[in-house]
Amino acid sequence: MKQLALHTRHTALGAKMGAFAGFDMPLTYKGVKAEHLCVREHVGVFDVSHMGEFMVSGDRALDLLQHTTSNNVAALAIGDAQYGYIPNENGGVVDDLLIYRLEEKHYMLVVNASNIEKDWQWLNEQNKSFGAILTNASKDFALLAVQGPKAHELLAALSKVDTAAQKGFTIVQADVAGADGIWIATTGYTGAGGVELYVPTTKVTHVWDALLTTGEAFSIQAVGLAARDTLRLEMGYCLYGHELADTISPIAARLAWCTYFDKSFVGGYQIKKDKAEGTAQLRVGFTMIERGIPRQGYELVDANGNTIGEVTSGTSSPSLSVGIGMGYVDRSFAKVDTEIFVRIREKIIKAHITRLPFVS
Repeated sequence: MKQLALHTRHTALGAKMGAFAGFDMPLTYKGVKAEHLCVREHVGVFDVSHMGEFMVSGDRALDLLQHTTSNNVAALAIGDAQYGYIPNENGGVVDDLLIYRLEEKHYMLVVNASNIEKDWQWLNEQNKSFGAILTNASKDFALLAVQGPKAHELLAALSKVDTAAQKGFTIVQADVAGADGIWIATTGYTGAGGVELYVPTTKVTHVWDALLTTGEAFSIQAVGLAARDTLRLEMGYCLYGHELADTISPIAARLAWCTYFDKSFVGGYQIKKDKAEGTAQLRVGFTMIERGIPRQGYELVDANGNTIGEVTSGTSSPSLSVGIGMGYVDRSFAKVDTEIFVRIREKIIKAHITRLPFVS
């Protein structure tokens, strides 16, 4: 297993470590609920340096990205960011990602840790027809997510950048805690506000220590992957390997909003067909009415016990104190407030379809 640059910092804080995507990652420090609520109410810092960063540059960079990603990369001004996905030739999803335009002909792609090698091979194969300059910079950067309603106050104490005034989904380069060359992005995966810091690996220990020390005044906590998952689930955000996969249509996943249909792109024919005709199933959120915690792989059924879908993510919501989940169901059951059931240990437990996100 690979170790993060901050591995000794995490173990010193008493983190419960575990394997994820080939990395030894901090899963939790003080407990999932405490960390989750800290992010919702104060500020938390996540070490998510396992994520991958690819640099795409040169005269054909934009052409390659327009061909291989779903969104309209041409709409990005320098310093802008966008969410999208990498479609495959069958209309499924290779990965979802963030794209940052750092310079005129220089983009940074941030991909999921479990897909770094797959994405890298896919982009290089597609690039044979374009000739853009591709660099896998994953080992050069650490990624710290500073999330929560007090995140901007904390950054104001450590940087001259007014991140509270910075437009959402943008990125700037600045000093943080005296360390230069830090990319500060107003993006995140929690729905609680804040920033993500792309830090040169050689400087991440200094920045991490400064965040925790200065952050004491803002009730900061180090937060692990377990709370990151409950936070993203409360917001209804997709996670690759759960709501997204090579065989799942992005239209079924309700990602039409980040699909630019007025261009030619890999898998475009099938994705446009799915958009026009509809898919047999749709991604939904649901809330348990009866007591129970849904988990990935649990069967979703109707009142007669007939299978209508499957849970892709589930948990007990720390914010709502009730079981919540996402999954795919037959279209006729996808309307908000429709009653469904989750099969848990041979019992069918009542739930209902809920509008996403679960929390505002």
